[in-house]
Amino acid sequence: MEPNSIDLLGNILKDARKARGLTREQLAEIINITPRYLMSIENENKKPSYDLLFRLIRELGICADTIFYPENQHVNTKVEQLVRLLYLCDDRELKIVTATIKALLDNR
Repeated sequence: MEPNSIDLLGNILKDARKARGLTREQLAEIINITPRYLMSIENENKKPSYDLLFRLIRELGICADTIFYPENQHVNTKVEQLVRLLYLCDDRELKIVTATIKALLDNR
């Protein structure tokens, strides 16, 4: 029997947190919970409230399908990762990213 998405949640969140270069303490502070509570979600199969899950998904840039439809997952490409990161940027940051990409393409 394959594990369901709820069983995988802690691992998904931990992997995403590490990929973003955040410590447990840093992420807990950002989303306003204790590091111990975050550890219980990541390691002890503790189930977060909907509100907390929403904040975690948004802060970590996780595609919700990764959590709710793990059986439909496809390879997480670099482009998909980049798109999720772009959604976390404000207007000023998006202008910088756009200019950087244009400069890279112009200098091929």
